[in-house]
Amino acid sequence: MTESQSHLVGIVVVSHSRLLADGVVQLASEMAGPDVRLLAVGGTADGRLGTDANVIAEALRTADDGAGVLVLVDLGSAVLATDMAIESLAGERKADVRISRGPLVEGAVVAAVQASIGQSLGEVLAAAEAAAELDKGVSR
Repeated sequence: MTESQSHLVGIVVVSHSRLLADGVVQLASEMAGPDVRLLAVGGTADGRLGTDANVIAEALRTADDGAGVLVLVDLGSAVLATDMAIESLAGERKADVRISRGPLVEGAVVAAVQASIGQSLGEVLAAAEAAAELDKGVSR
């Protein structure tokens, strides 16, 4: 890693399903390599579907390397839980946290690759959101 890449944007994937979050992080990690902090947060403590703002907050702390953290979510209530987590960290974060409107899987993969090359939080966010327009080669 070069000096300019010493701090990379971290990525947190928040899903109502632990299996889904883990799978997305596994795929994105394979594409981006080991330098990007990618964390999966999903499900409740007892294994049910849902989200937990406290667990999200801990993931945000862990993902924060000083360059910012991008959060990708699956459903609207994951946004609410993430907002609660961000509010709970007020004053202790080293860097900015943004929630992407991009697609969960494609957004996470593109964001992770962009983070791995040292792009800024704004650039990583823009790439994740642009992933909604990716051509998958499907003919209609």
